[in-house]
Amino acid sequence: MSISTDFNEQAKGSIRVASPWIEWLARLGFIAKGVVYALIGVLAIQVAFGGGAAPGTEDAFQTIAAQPFGQILLGLVAFGLVGYAIWLLVRAGMDTDNQGSDAEGIIKRLGYAIDGVIHMGLAFYAVTLLVSGLASSGGESSMAEWTAWLMAQPFGRWLVGLGGAIGIGVGLYKLYKAYSTEFTEVLNLSQMSQTEREWTIRLGRAGIAAQGIVFAIIGGFFVQAAWQYQPSEARGLGGALQSLADQPYGPWLLTLVALGLVAHGIYMMFIVSQYRRINVA
Repeated sequence: MSISTDFNEQAKGSIRVASPWIEWLARLGFIAKGVVYALIGVLAIQVAFGGGAAPGTEDAFQTIAAQPFGQILLGLVAFGLVGYAIWLLVRAGMDTDNQGSDAEGIIKRLGYAIDGVIHMGLAFYAVTLLVSGLASSGGESSMAEWTAWLMAQPFGRWLVGLGGAIGIGVGLYKLYKAYSTEFTEVLNLSQMSQTEREWTIRLGRAGIAAQGIVFAIIGGFFVQAAWQYQPSEARGLGGALQSLADQPYGPWLLTLVALGLVAHGIYMMFIVSQYRRINVA
């Protein structure tokens, strides 16, 4: 697919200049998110042919903490994730991408807010690991515990199922974004060379498609948990990657998705952090 000749086009609506501190936090957050995704991808590739359990976000944090100067690195990642979460919440509340207040716009902004809360939770886990030096209860067991608590609430089972359906929808939408290159609309492509634009599309497509697959699998697990009334069926990133590994030709499937996650990490660290338009009043 050829690159659109309209890559200079600015975001729709009036252009807003970012507050310096919001822009700084957001760009640091892009780098932090990229580091985590790239590391998960590398760990998953190792698991694909070396055996063991597929990694989740918590495993990436623990790997960072175990490195020389790991506490400092993990602190920077946690701070970056907080910045990313703040930017997402501002993006949702102030409608910085001009999504509007119709049904589609509200759904997208709600998605930004949920994503912000999720990344704030990841930052909290990183800080907990940083302070305690020990792995707290997290990962798949924590996911099952939270799902069980939610199911015990009024209409909780329906909420779990709805969350799973939304996850599947987000996954399918990400696959569409990867195919359509819609993700380039928020980048300052006019500041890139032709080669940089081509690599932006390659890395963006691979990474967002891998994300889409993972989101759809996680959503499917939540729908299954609600349908069977079994909170233990709810799984996170590690469970989704493990489900790929357990399929026929599993190591190859896991490697393919893991390479996509590495691509997404590179895309976030070196492209989005530099070229993403941040329109915050």
